[in-house]
Amino acid sequence: MSEPSAKQVLEGAAPMVAQELGEQVTEAIHNANSALNGVADAVGLTEKVEKSPYGMVAAALGVGYVLGGGLFTPTTMRVLRIATKLASIPAVRSKLLDVAEAAVDGVLASHKKEEDSP
Repeated sequence: MSEPSAKQVLEGAAPMVAQELGEQVTEAIHNANSALNGVADAVGLTEKVEKSPYGMVAAALGVGYVLGGGLFTPTTMRVLRIATKLASIPAVRSKLLDVAEAAVDGVLASHKKEEDSP
């Protein structure tokens, strides 16, 4: 009987190595998944996702945008300009309503004076 060649030995060992490698990869994926679930539970991320899934998706998109290098782009500057304008609306609206109320009160007061003095 002749001894098997190196090629034959490697061809016979390849399925066993592939199976062992597959098991190791599966175990590594399972360990990584368990670790991520543990971190998510420790931070309270699971409850937050259950309470407001759309908010968490928006937060994930925002984090991805920043980490992806989108922070210093023209699009970000446009969005910040629009956000600044929208954020200033309540303050400006409040001031305008105060001025309008004072003007209406002034007109009503002068009209009442005119009615009182014949």
